[in-house]
This record gives sequence, structure tokens and C-alpha cells, in this order.
Amino acid sequence: MTSTKQIVSEGYDRIAERYAAWAMQTRDEERERYTAVLLDGLRPGAAVLELGCGPGVPTTRRLAEQFDVTGVDLSARQIELARANVTDARFVHADMTTLAFAEESFDAVVAFYSLIHLPREELPGLVTRIAGWLRPGGIFVATMGAHADAGSIEEDWLGAPMYWSHFDSATNRKMVTAAGFEIVSAAEHTADEDGEPVTFLWIIARRPSLMKRLA
Repeated sequence: MTSTKQIVSEGYDRIAERYAAWAMQTRDEERERYTAVLLDGLRPGAAVLELGCGPGVPTTRRLAEQFDVTGVDLSARQIELARANVTDARFVHADMTTLAFAEESFDAVVAFYSLIHLPREELPGLVTRIAGWLRPGGIFVATMGAHADAGSIEEDWLGAPMYWSHFDSATNRKMVTAAGFEIVSAAEHTADEDGEPVTFLWIIARRPSLMKRLA
């Protein structure tokens, strides 16, 4: 039986080039807005972890111009493209839920349109680990679901089957707070995707400073 993660990895392998072109022209306003949060809010050379880097464009390339970026993706083909597209970042082919980083390794963790491919029961543990990977004051910027989906497969998404799973907005906000984050903003954005309106929750959260955590 094919696992959900195999569906995601093989799907993105199959549609890699098509997805790269699609991503450059879809929901570009949101990508630009939330990439700017990092570009404007972090010091040059800050350590940034991108979960679900895809082919490295457009987001990874922008981030790597200013920061020390580590990109992670489940798809081997996406990682190949990312390494070709962005030569001044490091890339890891891995399941983000199995990653192990030292505590307080990063100034920011970014997850644009990637957490929505995880079985949602794995999200709370991952978000808690992300909080630990961040330095005090570190930023977490992520796309999450706005409506509940216990797990579904779209048989033809850009030319391949694809798996989705996520909680609703209220549950996601509670989950992020429970992981120890302070939510800076949590906004739903709806945009057209191939003729259909699709809504996501965008989270900007911060790991509290040491002083606040001890207060």
C-alpha cells in the first residue's frame, strides 16, 4: 500500500518542472508578503531553515541572498532542482518530521505550503520541535490549513496524485500557542488556484525571549 508521504514525494518528483513554473506565478502576492517579513526582520547572515523548499524558486533564492539558508524537501527531484537554482544554500533530502537539529540553531523557520502535506496528527510534535530549534526571539512563518481535512488525495494535481491534511484555523492557532510561541499575526488569505478559490491560514509567530520565558 502506498503511504501518504510516498504519494507526496513521488508526486513532486513527477511534476517538479511544472510545479516550479506554476509556483512562480501562483499566490505570488502572499509569497512576497511573507518573504518580506524575513527579509525586513532578520539580520544579514541569519540562519534560516526552510521546510519544503521545493525547487528553490522563488522563495529560497530570495532568502539565500541575505541569509544562511538550509532547505529541506521530501522530493529528491525538487532537491536536485533547488541545488541547481540556488548555489549559495545547503539542501537536505528528508522528511521534515524526522529532522534533528541542535536546540537554538536557527533565527527563523519557514514553511510555505508544505505543512499541509503532512498527516495532521504529526503537526503538533513538529511545531513543538520547531520552537526548540529557534533561538529566543526567533521567527516562525508558515502556511497552514484554514479548514479541517483529516486527509484526502487529489488524483490529478498539476499532473500527479497529491495528498493533503490539515486542521482548521482555530485549531492551528491553539497548536502554535501550545508549542510555546507568541503569535504575531494569523491571517486567512484566499486566492485563485486554477480557477478555484483556496484559503490558507498564514501564521507569523515568535519564540519568546529568555526573559519572557522565565517571567
